[in-house]
Amino acid sequence: MTHHETAEPITVAYYYRVRWGHHDEWLELFLRNHWPILREQLRGGRFTDVTLDTPRFHGDGRADWNVMVTITYRDWAAMEAHTDPALVERLYPDQATFKAEEERRFAMLEAHWDVPLESHALPGE
Repeated sequence: MTHHETAEPITVAYYYRVRWGHHDEWLELFLRNHWPILREQLRGGRFTDVTLDTPRFHGDGRADWNVMVTITYRDWAAMEAHTDPALVERLYPDQATFKAEEERRFAMLEAHWDVPLESHALPGE
């Protein structure tokens, strides 16, 4: 069985590098326009977990990312599926505003990349 056929949960880390000075606005737009879509898919069983993390400290400025979202998909098929457009239209009847705000959110990014993770069991003691 290949990893494409697995019924095991798949976790993907989504990394974002938001432009300096736009972090709060980016998070506000994410929470207003993207989180409700993710939350509905979590409730519906496509996802089993969603987290959002940011570094606690600014550090030395070297960080490649400043927002990380992890999504654990029910299985590989759930990861390969796309969000149902009807869900987005139901949650956001004003599609013009939704699309403009999503364009704004992505315009604030310097970089974005997705990393499907492979878990490895650790041996017992």
